Amino acid sequence: MKRSDIGRRGEEAAAQYLAANGYEIIARNYRAGHLETDIICRRDGRTAFVEVKTRTPASAKYGRPAAAVDKRKSERLVACAEAYIREMRARGEDVPRPRIDVIEVFFSGAECKITHLQNAVMKEENT
Repeated sequence: MKRSDIGRRGEEAAAQYLAANGYEIIARNYRAGHLETDIICRRDGRTAFVEVKTRTPASAKYGRPAAAVDKRKSERLVACAEAYIREMRARGEDVPRPRIDVIEVFFSGAECKITHLQNAVMKEENT
């Protein structure tokens, strides 16, 4: 299976997990220019911008999926969330209490394990 197919399969599993756990999916693969967020969803008055990282036994040697969300990727996720918030506010819509989550998806054969890391990425403030 191609890496892109594994990624799409992981995003689908994450979306199903979120829906099963009471999240309303607002958007998938939201794009703002060259920036992208895998899933935007809401629950309990919070808006979550979700980055999905998927691993299989063959790619497990690269470590935990969340480890792929480095400083550069974090900055891009924050910038994409900010672009979405600006777009919604321009339309007169509110984006309640935003946060950025990472969902790790581990596939091993037919088994799928999901770990949801809430508030996994925080905006760095300049000091």
